[in-house]
Amino acid sequence: MIKLHELYFEKYIHAPVIEEAIDRVAGQINAEFGDKNPIFLVILNGAFKFASDVISRFKGDCEVEFMKLSSYDGTETTGNVVVQLPLEVDLEDRHVVIIEDVVDSGNTIEMLLTSLVHSGVARCHIASLFFKPKSYTKEYKIHYVGMEIENDFIVGYGLDYNGLGRNLNEVYKLKSNIMTNLVLFGPPGAGKGTQASILKEEYNLVHISTGDVFRYNIKNATELGTLAKSYMDKGQLVPDEVTIKMLSAEVDKNADAKGFIFDGFPRTTAQAEALDVLLEEKGTQVSAMVALEVDDEVLVQRLLERGKTSGRKDDANEQVIRDRIKVYYNETSILKGYYQEQDKYHGVDGIGDIDQITARLRQVIDKL
Repeated sequence: MIKLHELYFEKYIHAPVIEEAIDRVAGQINAEFGDKNPIFLVILNGAFKFASDVISRFKGDCEVEFMKLSSYDGTETTGNVVVQLPLEVDLEDRHVVIIEDVVDSGNTIEMLLTSLVHSGVARCHIASLFFKPKSYTKEYKIHYVGMEIENDFIVGYGLDYNGLGRNLNEVYKLKSNIMTNLVLFGPPGAGKGTQASILKEEYNLVHISTGDVFRYNIKNATELGTLAKSYMDKGQLVPDEVTIKMLSAEVDKNADAKGFIFDGFPRTTAQAEALDVLLEEKGTQVSAMVALEVDDEVLVQRLLERGKTSGRKDDANEQVIRDRIKVYYNETSILKGYYQEQDKYHGVDGIGDIDQITARLRQVIDKL
């Protein structure tokens, strides 16, 4: 997985497959033009790597000329072909092989062939490393095709996204699975657990609670669980590296998820940075930190009321409750600044009934 500008791309075509395609195209061109001293007309900038490899395999005499054309804006074709570097050579009665990186709609090919016919060429063939038959709208024959591909936006091996990616020796396609990943926070008594359960169902997200992940790994005596327990048995904090590996395993289990709700992690800037690295490796990122904001006195009363039925000792002692709330603010104040710098922090009023709070959360998430 790679990131170019703001977009993520996943590996699509490996180098050996590309080499095999080039060998096949070069063999076909040699068979037809080996004794005809052709002019290879290279379409810049995308075809430079393909052209270099094909021409280096050509066994006869040849000449090379270049044209620079443009029809893409970002990841979309504009439909208009702009000549940025015109051809300045006499092509009358010459054999021409056009070298393209990819043929999709065929607009560029149509413009080129119309121009070359007026130039009086003796013969003109087209070679393209990639061909998208589902998007091709013309009737001109593409004589040499390295491989047919789906109508995906690709980069690498000469092709770019806004200038980046041309130097890659393998081909990547735009990652289409865009995830919504939430870091969900809320002080004790804010109803974070209730809202997480609602949101995961409504948005088809996977809820990853750090506490649940630890308990699962320890109970099932996984390698990471055993390692974590060894620290806990000594009264030591589990290193962030171990926690991140557990979270990474959970993300990998749900590779097709539409996104994740991270609950209980991160707690420090270092953990937030580690989470960013983890998600970037997976081709995604944190979409937002969403924090339920509730007045302290409301929280205290909620927890004391809950303590009457929950059986939890920490819900029955007002001072313990206030200490827990203080710890929460100490932790989240740092993270609030971290995500505010990325314009990803969203505070949500956590006072009201469950449906009202859910509606406020929806307003935030729907805009992401």
